[in-house]
Amino acid sequence: MDLPSGKRIYFASDFHLGIPDRETSIARERRICNWLDSIRDDAFQLFLVGDLFDAWFEYKRVVPKGYTRFLGKLAELSDAGLHIEAFTGNHDLWMRGYFSEELGIPVHHEPIERTFNGKKFVIAHGDGLGPGDHGYKLLKGVLRNKVSQWLYRRIHPDTGVGMAEWFSRLGPKHGVEEDPFLGPEKEWLVQYSLERLKQEHIDYFIFGHRHIAIEYPLPQNSLYVNLGDWIKYDSYAVFDGEHLKLQFYKGK
Repeated sequence: MDLPSGKRIYFASDFHLGIPDRETSIARERRICNWLDSIRDDAFQLFLVGDLFDAWFEYKRVVPKGYTRFLGKLAELSDAGLHIEAFTGNHDLWMRGYFSEELGIPVHHEPIERTFNGKKFVIAHGDGLGPGDHGYKLLKGVLRNKVSQWLYRRIHPDTGVGMAEWFSRLGPKHGVEEDPFLGPEKEWLVQYSLERLKQEHIDYFIFGHRHIAIEYPLPQNSLYVNLGDWIKYDSYAVFDGEHLKLQFYKGK
C-alpha cells in the first residue's frame, strides 16, 4: 500500500488509562485526545499498540466504566474515515468485540506485518515475544484460555473488574522511575527482531510494552522502535512514506 501525498501513519502505545488515580488518568486522557485531534488532518492510519488501559475486561454486555473521552474520540475519528487498528497488551489482553463492533476498530492479539511504500513493518505490543519471561508466557496462556475467560465472566462485574485492577497494580510502577535500555543481549524484543531478520528482511520493528522511547539500529538497515508511553514520554512514532521517527507531544 502506498501513502497518499501528505499523509502519515501514526503509532502509539501504553496509555495505561486508569492509573495511578482518576484525576491523573483523566488529565492524561485529555492530553491523548488533544494529540489525536492534532494528527487527524494528515493521518492516513493509526495503530494503537497495546496497553491502552491499565486494566480492561469485557463481559458480554458490560465494559469497564470510564474512558468516555478517549472512546468517544476514537469513534469520532473512525466515523470520519480514519483507519484505526488496535492491539491487546498484557494489561488489556481480555479485549473482545467491543472495539470492532462499537468503534469499527479491529483488534490484533498477535504480531502483524504490513507494507507501506515498499517498507515492511512488524507491529506488536511485544509481551511474551523473544526468549525469557517464561513465567509470564505460561500465565498469558492461562489468561487467554477460553475456559479461564468463561469462568472469570461468571464473577459479577463489580468484583471482576475490581480484581483485574488490583492485579494490574501489583505489576511494575512505570511512572515511578526510568526503564533503562538493557542492551541488545538482554532486550528480548531486540532478540526477537534479530531472529526475524534471519528469516526475512523487515525495515521496521515497532513495539510497545517496554516503556522506553528508543530507536535502535539493527543489521540490514532495519530499525527497532519502542514507542515509549504516555506516562513519562507522551511519545509516538510517525511514518511519512520514507522515514519513521519517534516524536514527543508537547501539547496539553
